[in-house]
Amino acid sequence: MIKMTKEEKYRYIEQARPDELEKLQKQVERCPWRQNYHIQPQTGLLNDPNGFSYYNGMYHLFYQWFPFGPEHGMKYWFHTVSKDLCTWENVGIGIKPGDSYDSHGVYSGSAIVKDEKLYLMYTGNTRDENWVRHPFQCMAYMNESGVIQKLTNPVISTVPNGYTDHFRDPKVWKKDDTYFCIIGAQRKNKTGCAVLYKSSDLMNWEFRGELETTLPSNFGYMWECPDYFELEEHGILLFSPQGLEAEGEKYQNIYQSGYLVGKPLDLETRKFCHDVFHELDRGFDFYAQHTTLSEDGRRLLIGWMGLPDLAYPTDQNGWAHCLTIPRQLEIREGKLIQQPISELMKLRKNERQARFTLENERKKVKEFSGLSYELIYEIENIQARYIGIEFRAKDQEKTVFFYDSIKKELVLDRSLSGKSLEAENGNIRRCSFSASKLKIQLFVDVSSVEIFINDGEEVFTSRIFPSPHSKEVYFFTENGSATFQAVQWSYE
Repeated sequence: MIKMTKEEKYRYIEQARPDELEKLQKQVERCPWRQNYHIQPQTGLLNDPNGFSYYNGMYHLFYQWFPFGPEHGMKYWFHTVSKDLCTWENVGIGIKPGDSYDSHGVYSGSAIVKDEKLYLMYTGNTRDENWVRHPFQCMAYMNESGVIQKLTNPVISTVPNGYTDHFRDPKVWKKDDTYFCIIGAQRKNKTGCAVLYKSSDLMNWEFRGELETTLPSNFGYMWECPDYFELEEHGILLFSPQGLEAEGEKYQNIYQSGYLVGKPLDLETRKFCHDVFHELDRGFDFYAQHTTLSEDGRRLLIGWMGLPDLAYPTDQNGWAHCLTIPRQLEIREGKLIQQPISELMKLRKNERQARFTLENERKKVKEFSGLSYELIYEIENIQARYIGIEFRAKDQEKTVFFYDSIKKELVLDRSLSGKSLEAENGNIRRCSFSASKLKIQLFVDVSSVEIFINDGEEVFTSRIFPSPHSKEVYFFTENGSATFQAVQWSYE
């Protein structure tokens, strides 16, 4: 793929060459890895989910969008809506760059309802003549007719002393009569953190200072997409630290996403007393998580199913990345649990079931197959060392997920999943896990899988790029036996 020049990447959509987007759209439509039920860009590159909210009877979700190809360039907020969190309708561009404070892109942010309007707070990206970044925290609002209007001036126009221009991704919330937001930041010594602001009206913000955690001061060189909320009397801080070194099975991706659970954040002292940092996802492709409250008060999460600075096979087809399915969050024994939202059951069609016991064998389940589906299997009477599943399989292609009962670990292997990815993407992910029974829930789409273990105790998210002919499902045991109870629903 020919890389774009800086000038090509930092064009506005109005500067597209004649028929450029139409030709790109046709190229994208020919791609064999277009998803069936995940949010994906119509052309170009999708990244961070933004502005996830419930407003005026609809769920609203925006995402970072570069329309011209699978590269990072001039970013827009693209707007999509849903009544049920299952089927999403594209509205189109929500926020355009181009003003003096977002001349080089509309970067990530969040949403909050106030005075019957949906306010959208985001980072405006600018570059000077020497290509030096200057960020601004900006505001727009949407009325009940769906019209979005940007404010004339930024609501936070400077970076506080002690921090670099890597200062972005405001997440806003309200506590009593006061609004707060946290922003991802980098200190002058090139270490990452998050800072806190407060406001009485969303328009005028007071810098309060840095969140005080007990993490090492050098825990990553930048914290992206911070998100704070309270859940079941706990304070939860989500963020994506860049620059963590791998430690055994931990921190294997190029960049990480994770959380801290603790006591509610002290908004006066900014002190956050918390447990250790946990990764949100154990797979290959999860980043820039973003949460909101549902209409009925559940805390929901959506992530970017991809990572920055990595190439993917769909790049050759003119597009890249998608978003995860929405997940409901809860606390279980001090740990953040992610479960697929119940609304997704509306997508289920053609239920098929199977029950069997395997002993040192690999079994093709002829009832199960497909490109897009949900599959749940429970494993009992575990006497084998290795117990697992092969899916999107055919001939030499397969994606493998298994449990090693001796090492007590879960393993996802995509080394034979189809079109290979670059070496830095990796092919094996694993995590320690001990259980006498296992419930595995897979959400498989044309080019992805999301795997939930024991109702969300761990999650593995991955892009995979198999042949359209690879539809088969196998179960297996090695060095012993186990009993499987499985059910599959088509999502095609």
